[in-house]
Amino acid sequence: MIVEAIKTRRSCRTFSPEAIEAEKIKTLEGFFEANTKGPFGNRLRFELVNFDVMNREAVRACGTYGIIRGASYFIVGAVKKKVGAMEDFGYGMERNILQARSLGLGTCWLGGTFKRSGFADRIGLSGEELLPAVSPIGYAADKISAIERVFRLGAGSDRRKPWEALFFDRQLNALKKGDAGPYERPLDCVRLGPSAANRQPWRIVKDGDCFHFYVERSMGYSSQHGKVKLQSVDMGIAMCHFELSSRELGLNGYWLFDNPGLNAGKWEHIVTWQACG
Repeated sequence: MIVEAIKTRRSCRTFSPEAIEAEKIKTLEGFFEANTKGPFGNRLRFELVNFDVMNREAVRACGTYGIIRGASYFIVGAVKKKVGAMEDFGYGMERNILQARSLGLGTCWLGGTFKRSGFADRIGLSGEELLPAVSPIGYAADKISAIERVFRLGAGSDRRKPWEALFFDRQLNALKKGDAGPYERPLDCVRLGPSAANRQPWRIVKDGDCFHFYVERSMGYSSQHGKVKLQSVDMGIAMCHFELSSRELGLNGYWLFDNPGLNAGKWEHIVTWQACG
């Protein structure tokens, strides 16, 4: 189910007026209540905000209309400002996104194209917390809006970097698909992950039974909105796709946080997956 959700997920900015069924709302809220911790151990909280019960002033304060059309609900989350907080948020939020997809619902990551203040007020954001991103949620419209076409074209939403630009062996040579063994499919799932401006900053090095996750931060790209580092959020998304797809395929492992000491140049080590069993 996870692999299928990853393969079929698309960013949706134009939504149908069809209401989300009450049982799906209940399922989502229950999932959010249990989805409270990321691999780095940071506590997460997520809420489903219903625009139908918000007044016009509050909707305007959230600043997403014009970009997002027809959505009544938004997934909103928060995390305290600690080490690994952005990666944990990306991991947890993407779990929500995939859960929504498994229920037949559309979503869209919004990291820089919304006003945080309106959502912050709605969920009672504390001074110790950050609100890195939100996502509309609902049924996708049959036809997308003109502005959505522009966004998809500008972001390159339908394009992904080739395998050899993302995955490497210990000598930092391009990893051949056949050399990935049973982890070929989890790596493919990482490649399909969404990222800010579709820049796909993850670089993964296969080192025996270990997979080292690095971030290659984009030159000239403002990856930071206030204290929210969007490319660190992207790394959490990559971790989510890799771990959840691996476990679904019966591939066990766990996360390690020590730097392996490889000479990876400008790449920044984030985490390592140790395969086992």
